[in-house]
Amino acid sequence: MPDTTAAQTPDMPETRELNGSEILVECLKEQGVTTVFGYPGGTILNVYDALYKHRDEITHVLTSHEQGASHAADGYARATGRVGVCLATSGPGATNLVTGIATAMMDSVPVVAITCNVGVSLLGRDSFQEVDIAGITTPITKYSFIVKDITKLAPVVRRAFRIAQSGRPGPVLIDITKDVTAATCTYTPEIPEPVERKTDTIREEDLERALELIRKASKPFIFVGGGAVSANASEELRTLAHRIQAPVADSLMGKGAFDATDELYTGMVGMHGTKTSNFGITECDLLIALGTRFSDRVTGNTAKFARNAKILQIDVDAAEVNKNIHTDASIIGDLKVVLRRLNARLDPINHDEWVAHIGRLKEMYPLRYDKRLLTGPYVIETIYDLTKDIDAIITTEVGQNQMWAAQYYKYKKPRTLLTSGGLGTMGYGLGAAMGAKLGCRDMGRPDTPVFNIAGDGCLRMNMNELATAARYNIPIIEVVLNNHVLGMVRQWQTLFYGKRYSHTVLDDAVDFVKMAEAMGAKGYRVSGREELRPVLEEAMALGGPVVIDCQIDCDDKVYPMVSPGAPIEAAFDDTDLKLETK
Repeated sequence: MPDTTAAQTPDMPETRELNGSEILVECLKEQGVTTVFGYPGGTILNVYDALYKHRDEITHVLTSHEQGASHAADGYARATGRVGVCLATSGPGATNLVTGIATAMMDSVPVVAITCNVGVSLLGRDSFQEVDIAGITTPITKYSFIVKDITKLAPVVRRAFRIAQSGRPGPVLIDITKDVTAATCTYTPEIPEPVERKTDTIREEDLERALELIRKASKPFIFVGGGAVSANASEELRTLAHRIQAPVADSLMGKGAFDATDELYTGMVGMHGTKTSNFGITECDLLIALGTRFSDRVTGNTAKFARNAKILQIDVDAAEVNKNIHTDASIIGDLKVVLRRLNARLDPINHDEWVAHIGRLKEMYPLRYDKRLLTGPYVIETIYDLTKDIDAIITTEVGQNQMWAAQYYKYKKPRTLLTSGGLGTMGYGLGAAMGAKLGCRDMGRPDTPVFNIAGDGCLRMNMNELATAARYNIPIIEVVLNNHVLGMVRQWQTLFYGKRYSHTVLDDAVDFVKMAEAMGAKGYRVSGREELRPVLEEAMALGGPVVIDCQIDCDDKVYPMVSPGAPIEAAFDDTDLKLETK
């Protein structure tokens, strides 16, 4: 082991002999971990025995399924900015984490997943519940470790946490053989070194080129992604936007990085973005892309994306530059630091005419829905009206529920929308909501309301975690937009598949209210607009897990929409479709 004596302080425990499980727990405590999520099993029993002895220092949340644990760790990380931690045993326990790990990887979320494997002598023999989880997760982690030597355990754990947080965040897996968890060696405590922002790649010539493009632009437009949230760059982003008078749009992952109530905000970009954002990006002469990877759901037809603009991309990950969209200039480095350096060298620039034009587009193309009925958008707007003066967190599942939550809730701060953007994981939101709520508790904000916006199809994938929420009395509010179909898939079948609804109708007798009550939660059913607000108010006052089953029409759709392969300015809504059929 490396010499770490210098890292000790008088307040830290002295070097001592510990087994691997105790060393793991001590390393978690070093990293400031206070809450973990997991599910025990044979190979990880030694670790769980150590957790039992330290239960007053680290809270373990027993989920109903390992996938729920991985999503809870993810939600914890997104809500707090800390590393989320989940644990699982070998074999199916470990593989049940895979979807959650991939979700975190696609969205750059710092998670450390800890699994235990069979003993070293049993590796490679198809032993009971043996699986090469480090190999399985290599493509979906920043790094995957397998620890087969007790002396390497503490350095690996420390390195894993550092990797998860450094540069572009992401998940790291540590697989520990069972004999390592039982073996003993000398443990020397260390104080974690602070994770420094990535600045060594910020070149002066790149800054100068960026400043030149910004100063010459007459129609600048800022497109912000999840990297701005990870970098905590909201204040620097707001300063830049107002200093150069540039409209701001975001990706799904960028929600909350820029205040959605700001006059310069235009909404989301892409397949279900606002027409204002899509038209604005198409018309601008400089697109400033901040912490975004130019997903296909954002760009539409890449050959026609922002085709009138120079593109300036700023990202901590050099691999994202010119990967999906060709750029004219780029800066590699921590976004917060880069924006600070640019802002310090920029004088205010007037773009009144351009901003006024974007304002007219906002007036011409507002988001619209039928105000007479109980609909997904109405549910989201009502939740926003009840929480707009407090810092609520919204988690979502995937599909129409996710898009309505992105479109109709005004996110004013980062880390207030937690959603599976890159992988599109149905079943993500309920675990994430539990993780977010417990994360808020650990951050001294226990009263922060947490809503999970779900579809009925998604709830079928994770309803077992309601038992977890009930067991620990985690006061999350599960709002089910229940249209009795797989809504987004049905929308595509309606628009592009001749209304052939192949296996998307959920025509059974599942009763979510009874299910909630059977799990130990409170259940409500809402069938009309007038019922919604009182139920939401009561749910927020209850102090326990709640499920609200909102009955909406099976053919409600998410608009605007861009057809696959079309340019984003070809966004259409129901009004456009009616005009086409005349």
